Amino acid sequence: MKFTDIYFNREERFSLGIEESSGKIYASIPVTNGTTDYEEYYEISHAQLELFKKDLNAALAFVTKCRNRQLDELLIQKPGDVRGSPD
Repeated sequence: MKFTDIYFNREERFSLGIEESSGKIYASIPVTNGTTDYEEYYEISHAQLELFKKDLNAALAFVTKCRNRQLDELLIQKPGDVRGSPD
């Protein structure tokens, strides 16, 4: 899988982009499991992508749910045995 960010917000620590192989659009957040840092990628729609680029509050509401593990069904890659926590 090749994840390409097309928007990122350094202050709020999330990015938006496209997974090149599948064409899936995503929002990602950094996580750490004590051993390694990585990103979790949550599938979003094209409409959400456009909304999140324009409306930071809408993006933050979504990202907060991701950080609280309320949207795990949208994960593009399922986490391993030692899942990290939001960084």
